[in-house]
Amino acid sequence: MSEQAGTSTPTYTHLRLDRPVEGVVRITLDNPGMRNAMSDEMTESWVRAIDDLAADRSVRAVLVTGEGSAFCSGGNTGWISSEPDASVDHLRNRMVPFYRAWLSIRKLEVPTIAAVNGHAIGAGLCLALACDLRFAATGAKLGVPFVKLGMHAGMAGTYLLPNVVGEAHARDLLLTGRVVEAEEALRIGLVSRVIEHDEFADEVLAIAADVAGNAPIATRLTKLALADGGHADFESALQWEALAQPMTLATADLQEGIRASREKRAPVFTGH
Repeated sequence: MSEQAGTSTPTYTHLRLDRPVEGVVRITLDNPGMRNAMSDEMTESWVRAIDDLAADRSVRAVLVTGEGSAFCSGGNTGWISSEPDASVDHLRNRMVPFYRAWLSIRKLEVPTIAAVNGHAIGAGLCLALACDLRFAATGAKLGVPFVKLGMHAGMAGTYLLPNVVGEAHARDLLLTGRVVEAEEALRIGLVSRVIEHDEFADEVLAIAADVAGNAPIATRLTKLALADGGHADFESALQWEALAQPMTLATADLQEGIRASREKRAPVFTGH
């Protein structure tokens, strides 16, 4: 993406990128006729889009949502069922790049937000789990019903789901294959908030704008500290913070934050 650099905006298939507010890039999965299933074209577009965003220092938050009534219905299983005689090695060589492509959002240093506007199923839910924050609209349904299709979970579902909801809830969802409503998703910690459908897009965008307005250096370091379940132990956390906090204390943003607090105004952070 390079709108702010004055060059043309890249085009993507089955994917749209826009900048609704300063610092926020919204990625919309745009294949509503297939309930935003992860087509080959969408997958290729996704990889390019994430690479573009990773190189763009003006981005402070990334919001992922779906066009139409679904967030993402998961991977396109048509090609799997069409190759009943494919070898395990052939299928593995296809699945690993697919997993890595969609999970590449985890390499972004800025906060990522999944705005689950509708159904998030299978790999579609794994994509939401790969984001830092998840919000669901009323009426959304979420699940990993891999076993009901006769397959093992994929796209790091057996890692990401326990990391988010804990082992007990992860076993429940993965072994039963049941799909939960937004309110239950909130109760088990699968999402942070449930928002009325009519207000969802505006409210999630406001949250993203708020995240983007925070100090970029402090935000990136905090995201890094919390990665993959956080620190291994208490002492590791103390040692990390004893380095990371002084790094932020030495920034101009720290001085701006203190001034803004004293002056009772919103801070304007520059990432310096």
